[in-house]
Amino acid sequence: MTPRGPAASTEQARTRQASTYLDETAPEQPATGAPARATTGIHHIPQVSDMKASAAPYLHPLLANCRDYWLGWGAQDRQDDCLTYYRSGLPHPSLNGVLRLHSSTPIDPWIEHGAHVLAGVPWMWWVGPDSSTEVRNRLVDFGATRAGSMPIMAVDTDRVPDISGPPSLDIQTVDTMDSLTEWVRVYSSSFGFASHLLDSIVQCEAARPDTPDLVRFTGRFQGQPVGTALMLDAHGVAGIYVVTTAEAHRHRGIGSALTSAALRAGRERGLRTGTLQASNQGAGVYRRMGFQMIDQYELFQLPPL
Repeated sequence: MTPRGPAASTEQARTRQASTYLDETAPEQPATGAPARATTGIHHIPQVSDMKASAAPYLHPLLANCRDYWLGWGAQDRQDDCLTYYRSGLPHPSLNGVLRLHSSTPIDPWIEHGAHVLAGVPWMWWVGPDSSTEVRNRLVDFGATRAGSMPIMAVDTDRVPDISGPPSLDIQTVDTMDSLTEWVRVYSSSFGFASHLLDSIVQCEAARPDTPDLVRFTGRFQGQPVGTALMLDAHGVAGIYVVTTAEAHRHRGIGSALTSAALRAGRERGLRTGTLQASNQGAGVYRRMGFQMIDQYELFQLPPL
């Protein structure tokens, strides 16, 4: 059967861009007022406390939101079918990858196809609850090594208080090419992107097909850009991505404030659930904000086939 369709050195380095990166221990922040419960939006998605108890049917919009975000990086190639993958063409393992293999047909030809369409660039294979149950074992049989894992986390957007962050922090939306370039420059160092990739990453960001559903944020501390965040409105869920803080400004609550701003943007659109995939550094901060772990992704790297 022929399927249809056309390295990092440490576990932390492999997973930090694939996750929502928040490397700080946020101090307690005063709430600026408990937001009222949203009365519009996707009402079949339960509260997160209920979702955790019976996660399977309610994971679908969370996982679909994640797939949509990463498919937006598929500037060279993308496919969302039995095999879901994206290829930016940029030389970084988080910017190319297989997100899902969802098929009842034999798995091996799909693994070979995934390796073929992503040949020539570093990439990762994601295995989550939306993949077939045997994918993980067959990847290992093909010689794949486990690069890390990321918790899938969710929160009710109306239960997260607004967090102002430190004095002199100003959070602004990104709405021009100049501000988009600045935004990419700020997050690139946190994700380990080489400086010579800046122009190509900006081009990928500017060409994303989901731009109308994105809200990007830059955090400025004393006038200097020091942090980023992004909210994706898709599948009735507010997906939170690209949460970063410049190393010299961590541990001040800036990442928490940016996450809060992104969730607030989702809440203002009537989205009752926020979701993200956390890094090891950020998971504890997100738990303190009210996020709960619902499931997880495992990340694998395949040798050349």
